[in-house]
Amino acid sequence: MQRRKLFAVALAGVLAGGGLAACGDSPNANNKSASGGATFLTVGMPNGPQTENHNPFLTTSAGASLGYRWAIYEPLMMWNPVKPAEESKPWLATKAEWTPDFKKVTITVRDGATWSDGKPVTGDDVAYTFNLIKKNEALNLAATPYGEITNSGNTVTVTFTSSMFVYKDKWLGQTPMVPKHLWESVSDPTKDPVKSPVGSGPYTLKSFTPQTTTLSVRTSGYWQDLPQVKELRYTSYTDNNAQTTALADGSNEWSFVFIPNYKSVFLDKDPAHYKVWAPPVLGIHGVYINTTKKPFDDPKLRQAMGMVINREDIFNQAEAGYFHPQITSVTGLPQPAGDAFITEQYKGKNATVDVAGAKALLESAGYKLNGTTLNDPSGKPVKLTLTDPSGWSDYQTSLEIVKSNLAEIGIQATVDKANQDAWFRNVEEGNFDATFRWTNGGSTPWDIYQTVMDGSLLKPIGTASPGGNFGRFNSPEATKALKDYANASDDAARTAALTTIQKIFVEQAPMIPVGADNVGMAYSTKNWVGWPDDTNPYGAGQPTQANALDVILHLKPANS
Repeated sequence: MQRRKLFAVALAGVLAGGGLAACGDSPNANNKSASGGATFLTVGMPNGPQTENHNPFLTTSAGASLGYRWAIYEPLMMWNPVKPAEESKPWLATKAEWTPDFKKVTITVRDGATWSDGKPVTGDDVAYTFNLIKKNEALNLAATPYGEITNSGNTVTVTFTSSMFVYKDKWLGQTPMVPKHLWESVSDPTKDPVKSPVGSGPYTLKSFTPQTTTLSVRTSGYWQDLPQVKELRYTSYTDNNAQTTALADGSNEWSFVFIPNYKSVFLDKDPAHYKVWAPPVLGIHGVYINTTKKPFDDPKLRQAMGMVINREDIFNQAEAGYFHPQITSVTGLPQPAGDAFITEQYKGKNATVDVAGAKALLESAGYKLNGTTLNDPSGKPVKLTLTDPSGWSDYQTSLEIVKSNLAEIGIQATVDKANQDAWFRNVEEGNFDATFRWTNGGSTPWDIYQTVMDGSLLKPIGTASPGGNFGRFNSPEATKALKDYANASDDAARTAALTTIQKIFVEQAPMIPVGADNVGMAYSTKNWVGWPDDTNPYGAGQPTQANALDVILHLKPANS
């Protein structure tokens, strides 16, 4: 998120319709080896038909949407967003040594790793990957401040123009490495669908359809023990009903999906094997507002909107009382994950529904409520469109609640049930009024606020900004404070910067926080065991996360 978060793509991807059996098989037909153990794993996301695109860098690709890019391509280190402060595990790199100011890192690339075409993974490949991202702004989703990138053998040295303190683990853990000998002939890496992907991971592409992508395990050449899962079948279900049905009948074994009434419709179908694990992370969901559109460029109007949104209703009605825990702090930080980061000014200050207060605020700012219609200071009715993908049922319910809440102060809202691909594109390009979406997550609140307010991600309307600042919030003060926090040399300096960041977030309301994020999963232990859970939270359970491969490598047949 990661966010998705990055991040994090399809963090709340939920839709509605009929099921699809992976590769045309019945629920678990022939999912047994000669020794009686399972051989393939069915993975699902409720993201609708996919267009063939295996480009590991594109957040809109099928590989990102379903998560299989991480089974083909690997990062240098394996970072665990469930325990973000823990040291990352060596992966394609055996170590990464940072200078005290976090402006330089020396990476040692693992010996013995090979690409799936048999050629060795080298320091040249790693340096090439980082230079590729540096040279193509559309691939540099987090605006990583690259300086000089060099390598000598398997030692890669990367410098940065500013500190990487807040981003170092995610950078190493969420950047897929690609082979130079193939990618240097790609004419436009920002658009190429990479129909024949070659990565360092243990899986290769077997087949693709708009519904199901199948990966086969490599027969040799992988740098560590091959996974016991011999085949991965990623199905993109039409909607949340189809995805939930597939989980309940056993035809799908692993997904990240919002399930209303999850106990009765899923867990109770097979209490011995069906599980839900939704560990919270330091990321949030809420209403992004396009701050370039009048009258929503007015902070007072945005504040008033935040004062009438009923977060409790959204949590209980839209999120089934479990999926995105309600945020109460006015700072937008989830609790308890964010408690230590709430600055003195806002400790104990919680967001509550205050329709009367919102009306008074608007009146003082020149707005007039004529009957059921709010007019802005120029006399025009205040209207907006709330948009999210049509099948994301929790977000659609959330938007209906927001629409009703805004009507109480005279704002006329309509709900647009968008096509998912079009929604991603329009949000990234700033072509929307307001939308429910997630932020990135990390080990500090910086990731949350940076997603919403960072001027370094600010792009003109019509130009994609996939890394964040979807609402085109333009605050040099916020941008400076975010930079100061990231570059601070001690805790006192970080606290001072965070105080400024939170003050701007609360007073200018560039985004209305509603719920905390999670990197969870619904899964089955009938065929496979070894999943992360509260007793062993070794990684995030969400199949679209960068550490999904680590989860797969932990799995063993249930009957082995």
